Amino acid sequence: MRVELIEGDITAQSADVIVNAANSSLLGGGGVDGAIHRKGGPEILAETRMLRASRYGRGLPVGQAVATTAGRLPARWVVHTVGPVFSAAEDRSELLRACYTNSLQVADELGAESIAFPLISAGVYRWPVEDAVRQALSVLRDAEPRSVRAAVLVLFGAETAAVGRTVHAAVFP
Repeated sequence: MRVELIEGDITAQSADVIVNAANSSLLGGGGVDGAIHRKGGPEILAETRMLRASRYGRGLPVGQAVATTAGRLPARWVVHTVGPVFSAAEDRSELLRACYTNSLQVADELGAESIAFPLISAGVYRWPVEDAVRQALSVLRDAEPRSVRAAVLVLFGAETAAVGRTVHAAVFP
């Protein structure tokens, strides 16, 4: 699988799957989650409401992933995953990596060939950017999906992108 880092807006990415750094309610919120719901339109919210009414009555657990339509986004599907809130007192890295692993698995089950990820948990969930990039790339570097051929890690803002490029150079020398 080809892995690329770019600076940009996740909602503007043309891919089979756009990953949403969702909150557990699946009903929208701030940051990436709010942007995806706003740009994707009411079709996404309608499907997430159905998921809440059926399988995820208590919300989507941290690290898990589930797909919906992409609505008006330039993608076929949105895969929603809930990242962990950063804690200096508890190592939650495995949960963060599970977001990437499980999103790739759902994309594979859908038959997707391309996937675009935001930097999960690095916004309001306060995960340090350098480590968030390292965790993402450690999963993407070692992944061997059946159908997904290209993964893009979309970094929002010049400062985040600069950190990402530095980590990428270290992980993919």
